[in-house]
Amino acid sequence: MFDMYQGYVHYKNWDFELFNYTPSDYGGLHHAAVRIAGDSVYRHLKHEGGTHRVQRIPEVGLSSRMQRIHTGTMTVIILPQPVEVDIEQKDLRVDTFRSRGAGGQSVNTTDSAVRVVHLPTGISAECQQSRSQLQNRDTAMRMLKARLYQSIMGKEVEQRHTARKQQVGSRSQSERIRTYNFSQDRVTDHRTGYTTRDIKEFMRGGEALDDLILNVLEHAETEALLELVEQSLKQTTCENTADK
Repeated sequence: MFDMYQGYVHYKNWDFELFNYTPSDYGGLHHAAVRIAGDSVYRHLKHEGGTHRVQRIPEVGLSSRMQRIHTGTMTVIILPQPVEVDIEQKDLRVDTFRSRGAGGQSVNTTDSAVRVVHLPTGISAECQQSRSQLQNRDTAMRMLKARLYQSIMGKEVEQRHTARKQQVGSRSQSERIRTYNFSQDRVTDHRTGYTTRDIKEFMRGGEALDDLILNVLEHAETEALLELVEQSLKQTTCENTADK
């Protein structure tokens, strides 16, 4: 899935900057952090955040009569790059450590990796991609500012939507937003019901992924417009009642 998003960035002609890449013990990926820049990046990717479910038949089960489907999940977090977030130095704690590889083993002989913690909120960010401690610190600070900005904006968005959610209830089927089912050769987004086939082509991150993202984006923008209409009608009703 990391390759899928990287392929999508290439398809959209965006810039891709790797901050962190930590492999797992099984040849996959445990964690990665990247910066993506380009035209309308956040508008296209902001709805990719959430739990993605993957269903597949492991290679060890291919020859078995009882082919059991393995289900796994991956969490995607999308953070906007803030224009500027003021952080006082006294509110920061900076830790240095050696870069880690698969299984937690150190891969560098120097303490070049950096973790920056914002003490008032407990929000942290770390970077170990570069062998330069200074570069890693600069990257970690950019990530921290983005997360602080997201935290601030998230509270404002939550306050705006709480009232509406209490009236209409939750429409969410579950925490997962999308399922990649390799055994059935399909990808389904649970927010819109959009389904596409040829999963191998989809995972290349090209036109097929773009079509799904645009479908979700159109759905989300329609929902936002309906919310504005509801708020406007409610306000008009309240004003008419007050006039009476």
